[in-house]
Amino acid sequence: MKSNLPDMFPGFESITVETASARLFCRVGGSGPPLLLLHGYPQSHVIWHKIAARLADRFTLVLPDLPGYGGSSVPPLSDDHAAYSKRAMAEAVAEMMQVLGHRRFFLAGHDRGGRVAYRLALDKPEAVEKLAVLDILPTSDYWDRLDRQFGLKIYHWMFLAQPAPFPEKLIAASPIRFLEHTLASWTGDKTLTCFSEDALAHNRNWFCDPDRISATCEDYRAGATVDYQHDRTDLEAGNRIRVPLLALWGDKGIAGSVEDPLAMWRIWCPQAKGEVLSCGHFLPEESPEHTTQALLDFFTT
Repeated sequence: MKSNLPDMFPGFESITVETASARLFCRVGGSGPPLLLLHGYPQSHVIWHKIAARLADRFTLVLPDLPGYGGSSVPPLSDDHAAYSKRAMAEAVAEMMQVLGHRRFFLAGHDRGGRVAYRLALDKPEAVEKLAVLDILPTSDYWDRLDRQFGLKIYHWMFLAQPAPFPEKLIAASPIRFLEHTLASWTGDKTLTCFSEDALAHNRNWFCDPDRISATCEDYRAGATVDYQHDRTDLEAGNRIRVPLLALWGDKGIAGSVEDPLAMWRIWCPQAKGEVLSCGHFLPEESPEHTTQALLDFFTT
C-alpha cells in the first residue's frame, strides 16, 4: 500500500496500538473528554475527516481503523469467524482505549463500526458514557426482517457472507470498480460527489489489498453467524443497552428503509433518541454539518 497519501487530519497524531488480537492504527487529536469514532464498510477512519475538526474543539478524538481495514492488522480467518465478530472487535477497541488511558469514553459508530459500538455497550457498559449509532439497525433485526425489497437493498450482506474465497475472488478481479459502485449506490444522489478525492485515494489504496478484501468479507460472514447469535442471546436474556443512545439515519439511507428505525432501537434501549437527516448512508460525508451538530448536542448535554 502507498505511504504518501494526503493527510486528512492535520495536527492529529498517528499511532499504532498493540492489542491482544490486532494492531490498530488510529489518529488521535483534540482536547477534552475522549470520543471514540468507529468507521464502517467499505471505508476507514478517513470517513470522519469532514467533522473531526469541530469535534476536536470539544473532545479528544480517537479514530481507529477496525481490524482488517485501512492500516490496521489483518487477523487470520477461521471457520467460526470469531476474530471478526463484533464482540472481538469491541474487545480490541476497548483494549486500545485503555492503552491510551481512557477507561470510560463517549462512543459513535457508522455502519459496521456502529455494530461494534453497540456490541461494546452491551458487553462493557462500564466503559461507555454515551453511544451514537449512524445509519444502522441491530444485526439480528436486519436478518430477521429480510424480504424481497430489503434483500435488494442490502444484497451485499448475502454476497459478502458467502464462504471464502468466493466473494473476495470476484471483488479482487476489479476492486476499484466494486468499491466505487458500492460507495455511490449508498449515497442519496447515487454518485461519488460527497467523497473528496483525497478520501477516495485513501479508500482505493487499502481496498486493493487482497488480504483486506478477505478480511472485510469475513466481517460479514461473522455478521451472518456469530454476531447474529450474540444478538439473539442478548434479546432472549433481556440484556439491553443501559447507556444513553442516539440513533441517526439518512432519509435515503439503509436504516431508513424500515418504517420506524427509532422504534426498533427502543427494543434494545428504551431511552433511545433518534433523528433523521436529509442524506443517504454516509452521514459524516453527505451531511457533515448536521451530523456534527447532532453529535455535539448529544455528547455535550
